[in-house]
Amino acid sequence: MKQIMLVCAVLLLSQFAKAQHIETLTSRTGKPSSFGAYGNAQGKITAIDGKFAVMTGGYGGVFLNKKILLGAAGYSLANRIKVPQQEDRNWNVWYTGAIAEYVFNSDKLFHWSAGALLGGGGVSQRTEYRKGRDDVHVSSGFAVAEPFINAEMNITHYLRITAGGSWRQTFGTSSGAGITDAKLSAPAFHLGIKAGLF
Repeated sequence: MKQIMLVCAVLLLSQFAKAQHIETLTSRTGKPSSFGAYGNAQGKITAIDGKFAVMTGGYGGVFLNKKILLGAAGYSLANRIKVPQQEDRNWNVWYTGAIAEYVFNSDKLFHWSAGALLGGGGVSQRTEYRKGRDDVHVSSGFAVAEPFINAEMNITHYLRITAGGSWRQTFGTSSGAGITDAKLSAPAFHLGIKAGLF
């Protein structure tokens, strides 16, 4: 009986010892903390009004128990997309909100995460810089939900790269804005860099 208990104790200690290190691209390093924080700068390739769009932004927050991130996110349209039949106008799109992310096996070199953004944003038609300011012609607010999934790789104890996909779904865009929720909603592919205390 004592031998069985000794074997169980050794196995538990070995598992605990493994959990004390984060696997990175070069080696095992550092001791993970039960409380941390990080940010993820991202670029997204998606579609708006059926046209190629690049969204830039990111998210960040507190990282609890090496598993759960709670924080905030924000994104905006980075390239110019012309408004149909209004050649002097471009679309302006942005959104922000609260975000939650669950990271699976965060200490492993390769791992994955999933989460969702819930919030709101706006869309408008703008004429480019006239005397230093955009002229806003029509605009509308909307609610947004964006679930996502990431594949991740630990580069160092403080740095990770991510790649994944999401689906942006908007609700409540005004008909007077000249665009519908269906044309604002779309899948996206994203690349990102996470930096922080993991």
